[in-house]
Amino acid sequence: MTALVIAEHDNASLKGSTLNTITAAAQAGGDVHVLVAGHNAKAAADAAAQIAGVSKVLLADAPQFADGLAENVAEQALAIAKDYTHILAPATAYGKNILPRVAAKLDVAQISEITKVDSPDTFERPIYAGNAIATVQSTDAIKVITVRTTGFDAAATGGSAAVESLTAVADSGKSSFVSREVAKSDRPELTAAKIIVSGGRGMGSSESFKILEPLADKLNAAMGASRAAVDAGYVPNDWQVGQTGKIVAPQLYIAVGISGAIQHLAGMKDSKVIVAINKDEEAPIFSVADYGIVGDLFEIVPELVKQLG
Repeated sequence: MTALVIAEHDNASLKGSTLNTITAAAQAGGDVHVLVAGHNAKAAADAAAQIAGVSKVLLADAPQFADGLAENVAEQALAIAKDYTHILAPATAYGKNILPRVAAKLDVAQISEITKVDSPDTFERPIYAGNAIATVQSTDAIKVITVRTTGFDAAATGGSAAVESLTAVADSGKSSFVSREVAKSDRPELTAAKIIVSGGRGMGSSESFKILEPLADKLNAAMGASRAAVDAGYVPNDWQVGQTGKIVAPQLYIAVGISGAIQHLAGMKDSKVIVAINKDEEAPIFSVADYGIVGDLFEIVPELVKQLG
């Protein structure tokens, strides 16, 4: 029994989501191999080799993998799929783009966004916006799985796996890389941040969101938002936390002016400590909060900043 993890990387280093996925793969039992498909990606492969629990790293290095086009990475995974009982990738935009193609070609049912491994063939995943947990047993010979990274700890370093070069599959020719627009920020990346300060519809305007910046600065926090705030045009789409946004589980999540719609809770309720600030004491956010402050956010947030010195 051997699992293959498709690594998410930038050719120079691994993304944090890959480390959580390796943990899930190890819990399924057996050896764990990591596929690094990239261009000039030796550094990423070497990083994967140093992860505890990884027994082999497979490096497919060719220009057609430079930008992570799903068609090409999926074909590379399919070329070696017969050697594995499990194929896993993080449930990020990267993994969600690749694995359905792999599952379809293998004619198996993908198991999406698992949060727990019960046994090599049985997994748990949230359904109904996280209000229920489904236990899924698969009889497929090759199990194709995306991993909700907030459900698993990141694998530690300390490994010394061998790096083996693969023959790269040919460019599929089905797609080509055009351009990438990367949002730049001095703040931590939302899905990797240890502390997040999020605002909701209660902020009232994009201008009012600026009241949260000093608090985020003091805490070295990422900034997020509810879908209501994004839909209202207060903040950019990539700030959105929730079922249709980003799933996060920081050490501290501060929800300001967020009522706590079920879709938002699905994206942040695994946070270690949740602090809610809302003028409505009946707001659903208080049902998941560890600490709650009922009052006017425009008075409470500046006072918090002042108390933090």
